Amino acid sequence: MSFELTFASDAVQVLEDSVAFKGYFSMRRLVLRHRLFGGGWSEPLTREVFERGDAVGVLPYEPETDSVILIEQFRPGALRDPATPWMLELIAGVVEEGESDAEVAHREAAEEAACELVELLPIASYYPSAGACSEHVRLFCGRVSSAGVGGVHGAPGEDEDILVHRVPRSEALALLARDRIPNGHTLIALQWLQLQGDTLRQRWSR
Repeated sequence: MSFELTFASDAVQVLEDSVAFKGYFSMRRLVLRHRLFGGGWSEPLTREVFERGDAVGVLPYEPETDSVILIEQFRPGALRDPATPWMLELIAGVVEEGESDAEVAHREAAEEAACELVELLPIASYYPSAGACSEHVRLFCGRVSSAGVGGVHGAPGEDEDILVHRVPRSEALALLARDRIPNGHTLIALQWLQLQGDTLRQRWSR
């Protein structure tokens, strides 16, 4: 017997839906009500939801060196960090209209790290902050055939300044153990690699 959540999507009624803000990102203002665990419906609630589109992240893995390709870049949301607003991350990007997840993974790998991937494996899909943001993220691991390690990359016109690193798996997992990976996408992917790394290397070293 498998576990199932109590309610499905038909247990919510959206009464009003408007644009509260539109800039680089956008914000929707919703008035809604939902079913209650004790029975009946909630009173109408007003909630703002941050809209930034769905995203795909890919952790490039190089079986020949047992290493991952990670990128370093500035993140304005981390300005509050007392150490640094630069982060060590996997490769990620927003899904454009009509794109498949695989197309996003390959495009972003090329733009951000001059990285060519020859195979993708799904890791996980999740909502990073469902209480306030509609974004849905799909994570993959990609087998690396080449990468622009040591180079500075980024998509033209997007003001990206990205430094590419090759990090041995053991070192990446040591950073994870020391709480040195504050980025959610990367944290989840490296935890997956911690569980699957030996099997993955055997599979991709054949």
